[in-house]
Amino acid sequence: MEYVNLGRTGLKVSRICLGMMTYGTPAWRAWVLDEETSRPIIKRAVELGINFFDTADMYSLGVSEEITGRALRDFTRRDEVVIATKVYHPMSDDPNARGLSRKHIMDSIDASLRRLGLDYVDLYQIHRWDYSTPIEETLEALHDVVRAGKARYIGASSMYAWQFAKALYVADLHGWTRFVSMQNHYNLVYREEEREMIPLCRAEGVGLIPWSPLARGFLAGNRTRDKGGATKRSHTDDLAHNFYFRDDDFDVVDRVVALAEQHGCAPAQIALAWMLHKPGITSPIIGASKIPHLEEAVAALEIALSADEIAHLEEPYQPRAIVGHS
Repeated sequence: MEYVNLGRTGLKVSRICLGMMTYGTPAWRAWVLDEETSRPIIKRAVELGINFFDTADMYSLGVSEEITGRALRDFTRRDEVVIATKVYHPMSDDPNARGLSRKHIMDSIDASLRRLGLDYVDLYQIHRWDYSTPIEETLEALHDVVRAGKARYIGASSMYAWQFAKALYVADLHGWTRFVSMQNHYNLVYREEEREMIPLCRAEGVGLIPWSPLARGFLAGNRTRDKGGATKRSHTDDLAHNFYFRDDDFDVVDRVVALAEQHGCAPAQIALAWMLHKPGITSPIIGASKIPHLEEAVAALEIALSADEIAHLEEPYQPRAIVGHS
């Protein structure tokens, strides 16, 4: 395993981050694994040297945080792992149980810590941009969370570059805690982030930890044009069906599959290796429902792609509408 600094911080994270959305309760999403099935995968991640684990309060409505906390207490030491969670999405029908108001942030960090069984998280992230709350209110609340010792760093997730630039400016203006990471939607079939967000983050020293580096499994090369596939998730993941499955996307996947055959590896490994070669990328967040998928992701660190191979993979891409910000 390789370890790198998260942005300009001194925090060292593994080059692969394990996303914990896959672990929780299938009552929330049909493809989610329960705790008994999840634990061997989390244990193997620790054995492989992964020290970075990303969850969110809304994943299985808190159950993911509970499973994450119990597993990491059993399989590793607290000071040896970097635990991240997120706040924003509704946790109930209550009008204040959502968004990025001071009330919701203060309530949510305490609730997340209870579910995780922790005194603090290493990285506390806003899951989306809240159009109904002034960014000043959100940033001051996050600053107070850090000052209270409940989070060591703060990060953000999918939004427009102008919004993130405004947030960085406002934090600097008031001397509040600054975002150190951006968890953005980025992969071989969704590269709109290359226009503004990625250059902004590189210029500002913000670590990039993209979500869905394998396009919710689409880049594994086993999806069909009729929105089918070999897994339960391929049939039930409506978000993936809305994000991907264009003819242009399949043109990219065809090249991924062909290059994987040349390298003697899985298509998903080529897609992940491509991302690991991109400047500014710190730690892609992968989901793993099986131990071999996890081991393949870690092995992708060893795959070297030439500049010509990278250009060949990127050539069929066509611009598309922004998705993933809501």
